[in-house]
Amino acid sequence: MTDQTVPAPARKKRSAGRDLPAAIAVGVGLIALVVVTLTWWHWGFIILVALMLSLGAIEVHMALKRLGMNAEVIPIVLGTIGMIIGTYAAATGVGSRLSAQLGAQWEMPWHSVLLMFLGATVLAALIARFPKGHENFVRDAAASVFIIGYIALLGSFTALILAGEQGAARMVTFMLCVVASDTGGYAVGVLFGRTPLAPVLSPKKTWEGLAGSVFFAMATGAALAHWVLDVGWWVGAILGLACVFFGTAGDLIESAIKRDVGIKDMSSILPGHGGVMDRLDSMLVAAAPAWLIMYLFVPGG
Repeated sequence: MTDQTVPAPARKKRSAGRDLPAAIAVGVGLIALVVVTLTWWHWGFIILVALMLSLGAIEVHMALKRLGMNAEVIPIVLGTIGMIIGTYAAATGVGSRLSAQLGAQWEMPWHSVLLMFLGATVLAALIARFPKGHENFVRDAAASVFIIGYIALLGSFTALILAGEQGAARMVTFMLCVVASDTGGYAVGVLFGRTPLAPVLSPKKTWEGLAGSVFFAMATGAALAHWVLDVGWWVGAILGLACVFFGTAGDLIESAIKRDVGIKDMSSILPGHGGVMDRLDSMLVAAAPAWLIMYLFVPGG
């Protein structure tokens, strides 16, 4: 019998599952847009937020369609844009100045503008569903209202953060607290993570990682509160803790949606990153409590 050498099976090349060069390029580009607009053109930042949230609304709409839930995405996108831009315009006094120039009485406080656009968007989405008949009306209406509340309403608080005095400083502080939470949680979780935090929703999240998020976010918030916002360090520590709690909740909310519909990423619109919501999930949910904390404890709210 002739001996034959059996070749060893070729090893599969390991892959991180992401296009790293593309991910870096997209990340740097987004950071550059944020820096430039927050430094020189706040309206540009608001337009960027409105665009990103509109894309996020479309992503959630496409995800819910896998469950047979068909939201009315066109009025939702238009309403999202209106809520973000209208709220910012009202909070910064643009509407008041415009009405004065036109000799009209259009002045409305920001909360009235926000409520007006919220109600109008809900009504438009419900009415737009009429032509499809009564079958599955409640299910589709629920999808529309869910996206409006989850994306447009929560996202509008970013406009309020930027509209206050030191708006850019407030926004940078908020965003860096969320980034510190995500980065600290990931680093500590990878190195020391053992105890699952929410194994059903996100198996990779651990209590050790959460502790890392708390430390890094509170430290970052305390430093920025003192050096950037010129308030007590404890304000930043509270802000950092809130960003950890609500940012983690935001991440788990998006994870629950994706697991329910059976997808890994919301979309592939951002090469190397996935979808818009894969990047905004934490900030979206943390924006409202962050605004409230800065409104209460940072002068010029």
